[in-house]
Formats: sequence, C-alpha cells, structure tokens
Amino acid sequence: MYWPKLDVDASALDFLTRQPFAHRGLHGPKVPENSLAAFDRAIEQGYGIELDVRMTQDGDVIVFHDSTLDRMTNARGEVMRMSAAQLSAICLKGSKETLQTLHDVLRRVAGRVPVLIEVKASGNTYLPACFAVRRALEGYRGKVAVMSFHPAVPAWYAENAPKIVRGLVLTESEQGSRFDIRRRLRRQLLVWKAKPHFLAFDVRRLPSPFTAGARERGYKVLTWTVRGDEAHALARRCADQVIFEGDLPARA
Repeated sequence: MYWPKLDVDASALDFLTRQPFAHRGLHGPKVPENSLAAFDRAIEQGYGIELDVRMTQDGDVIVFHDSTLDRMTNARGEVMRMSAAQLSAICLKGSKETLQTLHDVLRRVAGRVPVLIEVKASGNTYLPACFAVRRALEGYRGKVAVMSFHPAVPAWYAENAPKIVRGLVLTESEQGSRFDIRRRLRRQLLVWKAKPHFLAFDVRRLPSPFTAGARERGYKVLTWTVRGDEAHALARRCADQVIFEGDLPARA
C-alpha cells in the first residue's frame, strides 16, 4: 500500500505516544464514562483523555458516546434532537454528574493532559460537527487531536484546519478476510480521502499488515479499547500507544 506523505513534523505528534489515553476518561464504579469525574481521575493519574462528541439540535457538541440517551441516563430520546442546554441538565446514571459540552470539558482539562476527541457522525452530519468542534477548540492551548470513523472528518480538518492533529479510527469486521483485495483497496481509499496524521485501530484486529505498514511509513498507531494483560502485551508489540479501560499493567 502506498501511504500519503505526512504534512506535519513528527515532533507535533509526540504527545500521542507519551502517555496512555483513558477511554472515555478513567471511569469505573460510581464514575460514569465521559463525565467530569472520569476526566479528573485521568488527569490526577497523568493519563491522556479520549472522549466522544455528538451534535446537538442547536449546533453545539455534547460529550457523549451513544446516539440515544437510554443506556447512560434515565432520559430517553436521540441526542441530536435536543439542545445543549437540555442535555446539560440530564444526569448520568448512578451519579449527580451531568452531560457536558466539549467547551466545558476543555475548560476543565485546561491543557493539563492531551485530549483525543472522537467525532461521532454519519452521512452529512459530519459537517456541522466539524465546525462545532473547531469552534470549541478556538483559543485552546492544550494538546488535542480530532479523530473519527467517518473519513470525511479528518479530511475536513486537513482542508480547513490543517494545524489540528487528525486521525482515522478503523476496525476490521472479519479477521479472516483482512487480505481480501477489495478490503485493501477500500482501506487505501479511506486513508487517501481522510489524510490522517495517525490511526486509531481496533486491538481485536491486531496484528495487522495494514498497521505495520503504516508504522513503517511514520504514522503513529494507537489501539483501542485495550483491557487486560494479554491485550496490553499485544498493543506493546503492534502499536505506539493504548486507549485503555481498567488497570494498566506495570510495564504499560
């Protein structure tokens, strides 16, 4: 596979590999995912933060993983059909923590640790999400990267905000078909369209000739979601840093 030349100095990407990233913050019992408490715990232990954002009805972005509220709150409905103010009044299950806008989370983090922002989008919803995330990042001085499964997200940043570090999130649905010609061509087209600075790749699909080739050509590879000693050992061999949940092994 032919990889596009990176349009950024390698030193600008060092923050991606200096420390592990806590997946949706360092959450656990009584500390919900994507909450200020989870982010505070990650900061206290020196971990980077990975978080998810979704569009609100009024053009903001809320820090929340699911497209609907049901799993993580006692409310119901689609996130994108509610305003930021409405969502910010909703508590996460089992806590007094409320949903937060990206702007408010970044204000809380205040550059103390790096942040990976995964933009959740489908179809053409990526466009307003890209604008909203860029607005939230205006004036922010901390280390941050934007990434998405949607290749148009990093492509948009390459064109409109090239100084913001951008990544492409990837997985493979079937381990046995990873060498399929059509799959390889599709992935190559994704990379060329997305123009990423780094990849975030599913640990369940490692080792992968695709990510090995990326690393040989200077791309950083993060891997998600890493849980347990076996997965961490695999990540050490096949990736440059982990996006993890749970406890880290002593060597991680």
